[in-house]
Amino acid sequence: MTQPKISFLAFFLLWAELQNWKVPQFHVSVCEFLQEFYLVVGAIALLMLPRGHSKSTILDIFNAWVIYCWPETQILHQGTTDSDAYKCSSGTRDVLARHPLCINNPNVQIKKGETERWFVKGTKDVRYGTMLAKGILSGVTGHRAHFIQNDDVETPKTTGTPEAREKLPSRLSEQTHIAIPGAKKLWVGTPHTYDSIYEGIKKLSRVRSLILKMFEHEKRIEDGKINQKVMLDFEPIHVFTGIGKGSKYLLKDKGYICNKKNKHWEVVLLEEHNLIDFYSESLWPERFTAEEMAGRREECRTLNEWDSQYQMHAKPVGDVRLNPEKLIPYAVEPVLTRANGVWRMMLGERQIVGMTCSWDPSSGKLKSDTSAVELVLHDDLGNKYWHRSIELTGEVVKTDEQGNIVGGQVWQLCDLIEEFNITRVSIETNGIGNFAPASLKGTLKKRKIRCGISEQHSTQNKNKRILEALEGPLISGMLWVHVSVIDTPDGENTSEQYKQMQQFNPALSDQDDDHLDSLARAITDSPERVGKIHNKEQHNERPNWRTSGGVVEATLDFEN
Repeated sequence: MTQPKISFLAFFLLWAELQNWKVPQFHVSVCEFLQEFYLVVGAIALLMLPRGHSKSTILDIFNAWVIYCWPETQILHQGTTDSDAYKCSSGTRDVLARHPLCINNPNVQIKKGETERWFVKGTKDVRYGTMLAKGILSGVTGHRAHFIQNDDVETPKTTGTPEAREKLPSRLSEQTHIAIPGAKKLWVGTPHTYDSIYEGIKKLSRVRSLILKMFEHEKRIEDGKINQKVMLDFEPIHVFTGIGKGSKYLLKDKGYICNKKNKHWEVVLLEEHNLIDFYSESLWPERFTAEEMAGRREECRTLNEWDSQYQMHAKPVGDVRLNPEKLIPYAVEPVLTRANGVWRMMLGERQIVGMTCSWDPSSGKLKSDTSAVELVLHDDLGNKYWHRSIELTGEVVKTDEQGNIVGGQVWQLCDLIEEFNITRVSIETNGIGNFAPASLKGTLKKRKIRCGISEQHSTQNKNKRILEALEGPLISGMLWVHVSVIDTPDGENTSEQYKQMQQFNPALSDQDDDHLDSLARAITDSPERVGKIHNKEQHNERPNWRTSGGVVEATLDFEN
């Protein structure tokens, strides 16, 4: 690739001087990053900046620089919608029309076209245009491009529903096939969901990333007490409590005391707060002052919105009703012991007094629900242990030529029943579940396993049932989860169960929630227990002086 006529930084500074801008240092870093990326054939780049830090404005100027240096370039710019994409197209045209280096350059003068597609005089292309601006959901199948850019294609509109999240990657994949060999691809934006497309882009082998947060250093604590000491490895410049209308900006020596100790800072809280965020200096302190950020914090509805739009954390901007981070993980297996003729099941140091298993059958065909089985253990204190979560695959039941059951989902379920000595399975009989109980009974008989079957037909609203069953134990810290449920084989991706909790939206009637639906039934199948820990003070409790006869084993032989 030929060297540019001028560096992008110099080109940018000329435009900034024309606009009377005061250029912050991080804009210089962005300019250097973009030029370094663009000079590599076939390169992929990810640029992430907080909201309001002029990333789209910089992109307008960058496009004009590319066209100024290489007028034959064909650019495809995609935004959330057509109108969003047109803003970049209009901005690029404005720079080409008024930049000191472009005014008298005939090659970069626009010869034809409108905002959506236009051509400069220096291009030899007669079909595709110097720049095409389209929304991410608009068709670009017949286009070709040397430079493809995605500017804020991930928004609540494109990630707000399961259907939208499924559609976005398929639209983006089309760019791979319309790219001219050696084409560059640039991503610019902020995350809006847990499984953000930007998280996947970071892992690409060829990607170059520049990710700048509003505050480089951060620390969040919960349940802050008066006189509580917090040690930080950075100097706290901005301190916030809460989120939304109840948020507050804490002032030094009024809300907290801060003293430097060696290479650390000791913060002593002077007030009690449920949540406190400590941050270092902001990325653009001249523009984003303490007053400005305090106002933005107050207008953010959720912590997720704040974290994603300013700290670049991959989170949905909405609130999370079933936050999987509140699950308490454990890694032990239940152990059966027999003492004095009595069987006892222990999970670590806790005695298990109940076990529930729920199966929500599915045929396993395309677009059908997951055939989910959830196993929950219950101790005498009311804690619930989500011990296993499996997906049954294939046909519900498989038989040989003689009609004998030899496999299928029911056979897989019997393996689980046998492994954990499950005494009863609850089956949802909606849809395909109508004949699942009979198939499971036949398989249990075939394998000589004793296990009860409870048939349940659901009539209650599913989202309401899930919330009523899961939200209470989750918030109360009484819902535990075995690591096998939330871990994945590669140790990097998020398990389907974890993802379903993250993305659960009570307002949606169609979403991936099969594991949650089955888990809700498994939890409510067992009665609530109030253990000894909740019953320490019993007034007028009389001592029980009577002894127990114990348990003995005896062989009975009755004769007629």
